[in-house]
Amino acid sequence: MKHCGTQAIETDRLRLRRFSVDDAEAMYRNWASDPEVTTYLTWPAHDSVEVSKSVLEDWVSSYSKMYYYQWAIVLKDHGNDPIGSIAAVSMNDDIDMIHIGYCLGKTWWNQGIMSEALKAVMAFFFDTVEANRIESRHDPRNPHSGMVMKKCGMKYEGTLRSSDRNNQGICDACWYALLRSER
Repeated sequence: MKHCGTQAIETDRLRLRRFSVDDAEAMYRNWASDPEVTTYLTWPAHDSVEVSKSVLEDWVSSYSKMYYYQWAIVLKDHGNDPIGSIAAVSMNDDIDMIHIGYCLGKTWWNQGIMSEALKAVMAFFFDTVEANRIESRHDPRNPHSGMVMKKCGMKYEGTLRSSDRNNQGICDACWYALLRSER
């Protein structure tokens, strides 16, 4: 793959940009402190803005790596405050694969925002980074996450039983992917 680091991406409604440590308050307020948002994630809800700041310090320091991809999701008509995040949570350069994870504040659920962000990030990974496979997974108890994947053209590949862990404990994982040749 041709890694180039986190680049700004724009869609009709969204700006996907790098985080800054100054985003800590918005991150904490808009999604990271909400246990409903983090129910099926692998990290617990933040119990203070200091936790969000610490996470952001780590992310911001990682932007120097050309293989690091972590975006703040910002609504163009909502100022500069992020309302969620989308990232490459793992990758395998041997097979040109990128695994994407995402979360969004519940105020903005069911508005097509995450689908718009995921489509844009997938296009970036296929067209700029030249990934061959983009994949993601979700807990079957969180079907809305799977709906986002389907809406973005990903194909369901199967459910691996007791193969993952999130804030609910050991769980099944429904896997989706799209290959560059299937676009």
